[in-house]
Amino acid sequence: MSVEYDFEGQVVLVTGAGGALGGGVVEAFTAGGATVAAADLLEPDEVDLPDGVTYYQGDFTDEEAVADTVEHVVDAHGGIDALVNVAGTWRGGSPVDETDVELFDFLFDVNLKTMFLASKHALSHLRESDGGAIVSVSARSSLEGGTGDSVYRATKAGVRLITESIAEENRGEVRANAIMPSVIDTPANREMMPDADHDSWPTPAEIAEVICFLCSDASGVTSGAAVPVYGEA
Repeated sequence: MSVEYDFEGQVVLVTGAGGALGGGVVEAFTAGGATVAAADLLEPDEVDLPDGVTYYQGDFTDEEAVADTVEHVVDAHGGIDALVNVAGTWRGGSPVDETDVELFDFLFDVNLKTMFLASKHALSHLRESDGGAIVSVSARSSLEGGTGDSVYRATKAGVRLITESIAEENRGEVRANAIMPSVIDTPANREMMPDADHDSWPTPAEIAEVICFLCSDASGVTSGAAVPVYGEA
């Protein structure tokens, strides 16, 4: 069943917009009529975005850059109605006793600090919106420990816990939910896992539909949730 969302008059800030999932989210909100502000660390000529999308280059691990970007979005568009925290990465890993502290710091910065800072600086504007919402990307693997990628799992568990806290702290004002993908059907993942069952992997577009739902009036009673989006993977 195909669902169409109406985000006319809504301003949506998407971090990590230059990646496969971020790009899918930008396209979905644009198709729904939203005014989309896309943010990423990449150079503008490295990001392929739909017409009408405003691009903001910035390092979302840097609080000053995040604050400046949020204010630029508000100044340009009058506010923020939804924040989608997609910025993040996976770098494989090693057993805990073989993991470099540099990798630990990097993953916590990119996966958790970006989500924390974007949420921190957007919240005051989201409270002024009629139905402000945050959706952040956690991961299926955050639900339990595993071999070789403990730091990644910990960062994504942190995303879930901060999401739950934001939901609790902003009851009746801003809804906050997380999604939990496993393996997403992207060219990079297909290249890394050529023998996997690619048909079982959800696409960025399919996951973006769930994110749109969580930012829409249709999910008005949902906050503090961690929603599985791993399909049959």
